[in-house]
Amino acid sequence: MGLILPDRPSIASFNRRFFTGKEKFTAIGGGDLGGKAHGLALMRDTLESRLAERFRPEIEINIPTLTVITTDFFELFMEQSGLYDLALSNLRDDLIAGAFQKADLPAQLVGDLRALIAQVQTPLAVRSSSRLEDAMFEPFASVYATKMISNNQMSPDSRFKKLVEAVKFIYASTFFKDAKNYIRATKHTTADEKMAVIIQEVVGVRRGQRYYPHISGVARSYNFYPLGHSKPSDGIIDLALGLGKAIVDDGIAWSYSPAYPRANPPYNTLADLLSQTQSEFWAINMGWPAEFNPIKETEYMMKFSLGDAERDGVLQFLASTYRAQDDKIVYGIAEKGPRVIDFAPILKFDLLPLNAMLQELLKLCEETLGRMVEIEFALTLDERRGRPARFGFLQVRPMVVSSAQVGVSPEELTGENVLLASESALGNGVLEGIRDIVYVKPESFNVHYSEAVASDLEKLNHWLVTFDSPYLLIGFGRWGTSDPQAGIPVNFGQICGAKVIVESALPETSSMLSQGSHFFHNITSFRVFYFSVGTGDQYKIDWDWLNGQPAVQETDYARHVRLPAPLKIKVDGTTSRGVIRHE
Repeated sequence: MGLILPDRPSIASFNRRFFTGKEKFTAIGGGDLGGKAHGLALMRDTLESRLAERFRPEIEINIPTLTVITTDFFELFMEQSGLYDLALSNLRDDLIAGAFQKADLPAQLVGDLRALIAQVQTPLAVRSSSRLEDAMFEPFASVYATKMISNNQMSPDSRFKKLVEAVKFIYASTFFKDAKNYIRATKHTTADEKMAVIIQEVVGVRRGQRYYPHISGVARSYNFYPLGHSKPSDGIIDLALGLGKAIVDDGIAWSYSPAYPRANPPYNTLADLLSQTQSEFWAINMGWPAEFNPIKETEYMMKFSLGDAERDGVLQFLASTYRAQDDKIVYGIAEKGPRVIDFAPILKFDLLPLNAMLQELLKLCEETLGRMVEIEFALTLDERRGRPARFGFLQVRPMVVSSAQVGVSPEELTGENVLLASESALGNGVLEGIRDIVYVKPESFNVHYSEAVASDLEKLNHWLVTFDSPYLLIGFGRWGTSDPQAGIPVNFGQICGAKVIVESALPETSSMLSQGSHFFHNITSFRVFYFSVGTGDQYKIDWDWLNGQPAVQETDYARHVRLPAPLKIKVDGTTSRGVIRHE
């Protein structure tokens, strides 16, 4: 079932003023706000009345100025343009997006957008807020598009054109292949979906040709992989320099338990820690765009180096330094050496009460939504002293955490009929009825061909979903990574039929799971079991048994087998133990 939200909150109508108007949260139209905007609307008054005053003046908490184009304009656009047949077809995404760009927005909407853009010359985030988005078991995280536009052209006509292109791109993403695959994994159809669009200021500061926040973050009220003294209920927080794409798409962040903010993430050596932290960051390109491409999500976004950030003067509040001569990390950037984005001034030396504020914010969101939650946010810091800081609350979505009582003892992890076992398993419960297994062939896998592997898996997934056959998926490296060198760069829509996913690490692809990523959120929200099998783990995958099963289908990189009897799959969420047995 989906998350049941109250009726649309009372939102002021857009009065053709954005930054200068009295209301900072407005709506264009009388339709639905969509899931993302609805969640923000629910938190709007609560943030101000119950949290903001407590942390002033050190942290100013707000929802960045936004207006929502409600779903009625989406329906009007689709009807007037006659695009439904094309949109619901199997055409490529670029052809669908191109057709949407050629269609005209409703005249009733154009005047408001032109008035908005005439007075704003700073970057804007144009974000999806569909009716299904952020529903309880159908989260659609990262399925639909977000387009950040620089919006710094001198001509109002040019800025208006770019805004219109972005809105049409969000509308078109409703019908992209990934979205259709996601919907196939639910009980809905694409025709059920209606899209609202959020136009929102981007939290950040311009530094030369770059615009970005000091910090972006994702906070979750439940930690599926607690380490050390932390408990699952302590939650987990991921922080990154620059735009949040580093976390939600790249999966690169500084992860810590809010109960132990001074503790480093687990690592074997300092070199290992360095390899897990940021070496690049995302920003909006305020200079001449690299290419004109209105149907590309990152048209105005670029990656930059930590050297660029240091020249911008932002690392003094965010970084430490690796001292090679004595293999040690020293806090701050006074010394020369590789920078480590560990947010030590804030987390270890309390420059800001950020961690305490996030703990309270998570509790407040849980009370408001009645569920465990995940939030996204961004901060800018005072350029000279680091504080006061501006905290922009960007999104809240519910999490799914099973309360079923399932026990898996250490003795159950071994035996003749164990296909694989792990002490780093995500999920909770017993899964029965799975007879299909799709696995990446160990002898064929190479990170240099990971994109081809993803393509093979997508084809097998499509076939299995068509025949309503849930399956176990086994592969190497980090699933859902945007870096083909770190694992297999699939999106969830490409493997949406998998009910159990196994990550088998290879030495050259070993990496930590990213709990802050949109891929990870969809895994948990669709209640997919997730097993991580490391190179040093005592429990191994029985590849010989797998290879001995007759293949139903086989590609260059993957193999699909069907078993005569279903697998027996158990995961104990309290201990993170999981086991998969065959007959």
